[in-house]
Amino acid sequence: MLLRLPTSVSEAQECLAAGAAPIGGATLVWATWQRDGFPELAMSLRELTEANVLGAETVGAGVVLHRIDDRVPDVLRLAAATVGTGAVRRTATVGGNLVGSTLRCLLPAALVLDARATVLEPDGVHETDLAEVVAKRPVLLSLHWRTPIASAYRKMPAEAGGAPPLVVASALHASDGGSDRLLVAVRDGYDVVSGVATATGDAGRALEELRRTALGDLPAAAWEVLRPQVTGLLADHPAEGRA
Repeated sequence: MLLRLPTSVSEAQECLAAGAAPIGGATLVWATWQRDGFPELAMSLRELTEANVLGAETVGAGVVLHRIDDRVPDVLRLAAATVGTGAVRRTATVGGNLVGSTLRCLLPAALVLDARATVLEPDGVHETDLAEVVAKRPVLLSLHWRTPIASAYRKMPAEAGGAPPLVVASALHASDGGSDRLLVAVRDGYDVVSGVATATGDAGRALEELRRTALGDLPAAAWEVLRPQVTGLLADHPAEGRA
């Protein structure tokens, strides 16, 4: 297997056109390749500047998870900190987790941040939403978002080798000229669902709105985690305190 390390977007585009298989830390594909055979050509984004940005409102797809710190919102930092073991987090990348994994541990956090994705395709670089990233699995370059007022994250314990643990993520966003918004995303099994509510400081009203979204179909166990997280987030950041 020949591994290419492009240092520019145009070079990465050439690799993609040549059929290079994109890899990050290869934590998810190595065993498969050992079983089924290695690709002739692979491409890593670890030398590409655009894929290694890390700041208050952006993270590159090539960033390894253990680098994600308090420069980003709490919800993303906590999500990255709970992926696998320390050894995995020193190798696994943001892009591999969101595009290459069936668990997509970072997806609930990215959804509540209302993140947009910059992706590389054969015809160039484009911006898209997370739904397209999940559906089409393009080469992800980076994510970007607007800093929320506050955010929260909880990942429930789970037995090794069992069902994926329940994940609940939420973020409170300021809106220009209108009511603030509360975004909530839940991973239940392998499925991730999300919803949006008006954040007036009234937790009961917000929970009622969330019940009318796709979140309303979640089992009671998920709501037992979701409810106190939403209530606590709104109580800690009341609307009158932001007026």
